[in-house]
Amino acid sequence: MEFKKYKLCELASVDISSVDKKSKEGEKPVRLCNFTDVYKNWAITKHHYSSLMKATAKDRDIEKFCLRKGQVAITKDSETRDDIGIPTYIADDFEDVVLGYHCALITPNEKLDGKYLNAYLNSKMAKKYFEGYASGSGQRYTLTLDSINDIQIWLPNIDSQREVAKILSDLDKKISLNTRMNAELETMAKQLYDYWFVQFDFPDENGKPYKSSGGKMVYNEILKREIPEGWDVKRIGDVVEIKSGYPFKSELMGENGHYKIITIRNVQDNHLDISDVSYTDILPENIKQYCILSEGDILISLTGNVGRVCIVYQNGLLLNQRVGVIKPKKYHTQWCHQLFLDKKVRLMIENWANGCAQANVSPIDIENLIIVKPSDNLLDVFEKLLKPVASKQIANCKNVNYLTHLRDSLLPMLMNGQVTVE
Repeated sequence: MEFKKYKLCELASVDISSVDKKSKEGEKPVRLCNFTDVYKNWAITKHHYSSLMKATAKDRDIEKFCLRKGQVAITKDSETRDDIGIPTYIADDFEDVVLGYHCALITPNEKLDGKYLNAYLNSKMAKKYFEGYASGSGQRYTLTLDSINDIQIWLPNIDSQREVAKILSDLDKKISLNTRMNAELETMAKQLYDYWFVQFDFPDENGKPYKSSGGKMVYNEILKREIPEGWDVKRIGDVVEIKSGYPFKSELMGENGHYKIITIRNVQDNHLDISDVSYTDILPENIKQYCILSEGDILISLTGNVGRVCIVYQNGLLLNQRVGVIKPKKYHTQWCHQLFLDKKVRLMIENWANGCAQANVSPIDIENLIIVKPSDNLLDVFEKLLKPVASKQIANCKNVNYLTHLRDSLLPMLMNGQVTVE
């Protein structure tokens, strides 16, 4: 496979979006593809439409920044250098989805395949270029139009581009499918939790919704509201124990090693991201057993964006400080997980942290928060219903992790011709 060197401006047009998130009178309603949408997705498809933010835009901005199949969007501004220049492929035509502020829209010409460009901009070489050309310091970094236009692209012929892109695109479709399946399972679990433990319409002894069918409610003096008869008011610490991670020294952490270390950046909202982790070859002698994570463990962020929770889907990961592991005192793991996803519980944790000089919260702080505790019998039923759902989610996460690793491993070899398509 032969390659020729071009500047991006010889292969595509680049436009910097100025469309903000505000809705303004007199403008047309649109959906906005924002920085986060670009940053988190290999491709934007019609499946993302309902999750995109509602906004408005002027006619000229809709014409200029409406997303079309074959285009590539990249992040342009961020607080950190390594968040700049992250691409996503536009996989479908949209009539009213517009690229938002802090992003740039790249429209390839006939020499360049958009899927290939997306793969190329995901390569380490492209990321290193964008990090090096990000201007600014302190609070914000940005890419100029010239720096985007001037990136060098090593390009095979268009047929070879499409062959390379198809391999990577097929892998990404499988990743997206598993991700969507997990999102649907998460929605189903949340709906059941809300129905039973927020609206109090769990099945009564006749299988009918409890509160709606006239189930007895009892006024609670502590909460100043009614709760179902037989339920209790407890501290979070009465139902779970939260343990902090091990304080690994920076000199023990590196880019390679036998053990993966889970830090605060890996704990996202209901998602454990291990695509970028630190490693160590040394297992400290005094590390607690709970810091050696097991599949199904629940993690919670204790610093920064506090209260984020996710499920561990891999054995043997090591837990770093500033992240806690939630250990249910009984076996009601699924209810405990959904409890910490509850918006009211998350808000209580955030409010406590916001009262401090720095956004952090201790396990003791969280354990002292007051919650409503359902009956054990009901929690037994909930656990039985959701345990297979959680197992399927963990299996999907494993598939996503494997396929992502395979895609990212193939990417540089396909880009430099080390692996060819036959």
